[in-house]
This record gives sequence, C-alpha cells and structure tokens, in this order.
Amino acid sequence: MNYSAKEIMQYIEEEDVKFIRLAFCDIFGKQKNISVMPGEIERAFTHGIAVDASAIDGFGGEIHSDLFLRPDMSTLVRLPWRPEHGSVVRMFCDVKRPDGSIFENDTRSILKKAVADAKAEGVNFAFGSELEFYLFMMSEDGSPTKTPYDNAGYMDIAPDDKGENVRREICLTLEQMDIRPESSHHEEGPGQNEIDFRYSDPLTAADNAVTFRDVVKAISARNGLSADFTPKPLADKPGSGFHINISVSGNGEDLLPCMIAGILKHIKEITLFLNPSAESYGRLGQDKAPGYITWSAENRSQLIRVPFAKDEYRRAELRSADPTANPYLAFALLIYAALDGIRNKLTPPESADFNLFTANAETLKKYDRLPRNLEEAKTAAGKSEFVRTYLPKSLIDGYCSI
Repeated sequence: MNYSAKEIMQYIEEEDVKFIRLAFCDIFGKQKNISVMPGEIERAFTHGIAVDASAIDGFGGEIHSDLFLRPDMSTLVRLPWRPEHGSVVRMFCDVKRPDGSIFENDTRSILKKAVADAKAEGVNFAFGSELEFYLFMMSEDGSPTKTPYDNAGYMDIAPDDKGENVRREICLTLEQMDIRPESSHHEEGPGQNEIDFRYSDPLTAADNAVTFRDVVKAISARNGLSADFTPKPLADKPGSGFHINISVSGNGEDLLPCMIAGILKHIKEITLFLNPSAESYGRLGQDKAPGYITWSAENRSQLIRVPFAKDEYRRAELRSADPTANPYLAFALLIYAALDGIRNKLTPPESADFNLFTANAETLKKYDRLPRNLEEAKTAAGKSEFVRTYLPKSLIDGYCSI
C-alpha cells in the first residue's frame, strides 16, 4: 500500500510504535536492519539513516564507507511476533550513497531496475515462491542440532507430522503481514516443510521471500526449534529447494516459450547466484533437484517444469535454485534472461519428456549439465558477458570470492 510520510508518522503515534526497523539485504540476501526510535523517522524519510558499509558483505571497504537507508514507505508492516504495546514495525529500504545516488550493490534496486526495463519493453512478470526448510530440535543449551523435529514423510499428517502447528502459526503470521500463503505441507525429508506463496509482482515476491525466512526463524525459535534453510542440511536426505514460478505477459502474445528459451540459454552463467554455496551442489542432480539443462511439461525431474494450468496460472517453474539464493538477484537475472529470449524470439529445445533420474548414460549425453560444483559455477559467472551487463563488477567479485 502506498503511504505518505505523514500517514506513517500518524500511524506510529496512534499505534504506540516504539521501534522502526529499517531493513535491507547484503549482496547474498541476508537481511540486515537498524532500529530507530519514532523521533528519528522524519529524518529517515528526508535524509536517510547512515550505516557503516564496511561491515556488510559486498558493501565496500573502510574508505567512503557511509551509506544511507531510505525507507520504501509502501513496505510498512507491523511485526506480529513482537509485543503489541511498544510495537515494532518494519520497512524495506533503498540503499543510497551520500549524494543520493543508488548504491550499485543494492540488490533490491537491481531488481527494481530489471522490472522497469521489462515494462519499458511492454513485458510484465509475476513470481511465486516455493521455499523448503527443515525444522530441527534445539539442544539443552539452546544451540541448533541436526535432529529432525519429526520423522514424517511427504504430505503426512499429525501426529506423524509434528510441524503442522508450527506451519499454521507461520501462515497466520504471514497473513497478518498481508502476505498470502497459498499452501503448506510436510515435505519428503524428516522435519522438512514447505510453504508456497500466491504469485505477485517481482519486487513484492522478493520482499515476501526475504520476510518469509525471517518469520519462519522467529516462529520456530518461539516454539523451541531451529529453522534451517541450507540446501542440504542432512547428507543422506532430500535437499531444500527454492522453486521459482514465473509468468510473463505483454503485447497480447504467448511469451512463455521465449522466456523459457532465454532462461535455458543463460542458466549456466547465473547458477552461481541461484546456488551460492558449496553445499548447494550436493543437492543438485538428486532427489528431484535438477542436474541437466532441460525442460518439460509436468515433469519434476527437469530444470524447468511447465505445470498444467490455465489462463492467469500458466507459468514456468524453475527448480534449481535453493533457499540460500538472494531473491532480488535471482529474480532480476531471470527477468533479463527471459527478456533476451523474448527480444530475439528464441525457441526452446525439444522437451525432455522422460525421467532424467532413471535415464541411461547414453540418453543423458545429449544434454548439457548445470555446474557440478561451486568452482564451475564461479567460472561460468566470471566469464559471462551477460552477467557483466547487468551486475556491477564488485558484486560479481563478491560472489566469485566465496
């Protein structure tokens, strides 16, 4: 919702708000924030609140280290798990330099530019996220363990599924924050869960994905549990994915095939930003996580799946990303890859309408692979003209030095 500065200051006074969290992300998508008191909010709107960039991953060194947070007033939301009296609200911020220019490594601003570039070409995107995570027990001293909260399986129910009430609390909290969960269920791994979102515009979808991780961790901790979003927390169990559903429209044309072709063309180059940890590559290629650059309809062994859906629900689902990805970067790069396919009217290769996990070696030889480890992904990104076109060198260097 679009609020004015005056409306926000009035809300803060009337609702007994005592802390305003100004939130942003480092280049890896980890949420950061600084809390200010109500008396500082007018200054935040007018001049911004300074932060020390030298202490934040990918934000620079000690020289010229001052950056300023400028709140995006449309993102105001109360944090429901904080006290009602003396409550806490949060706003996402643009990160700017002292002269007011946008900081080039602010990944939220990179996504905003991608959306604007697409709209300038008459193309609109919508994104929906499916995020998987594990719930683990805590030790007696309050440290996370690797002991799953339950031993339930895919879509099991209580009492086997112990996470049912935790997911319920997460979904109700998200609804209080005007985020619409679409469905939730137990996943295949012990203690593994999934909550899916209804589609929205790219920036809102990315904000919601970042918020979701924060909410899950907060509600899990309140229930004496640890939420784990790493891609492969248990070596012999299914990994956790960040499945990204993308729909596209513009000019009255069917742009979905061109979008798919563009993403397939550039996926190797952008995999580093979708799968940014060494652990990410222990997940790819097994337990329904793709290992090859393929697509098909309704086939969960593929990199891109086109689910059966009609009208506004028609979409492509990218299945390679994992929850450690920065949603702002992931969505921006996917938009630019899709636009390349649309501009050049690319057509996707023949669909691979079979199970890649049971296919023989001779069949698989026909298909290119995703990077098999972090070093391969770094090499592909570092050599990519496509990546250099849309991301600043300092940000690419930050990822390539992981």
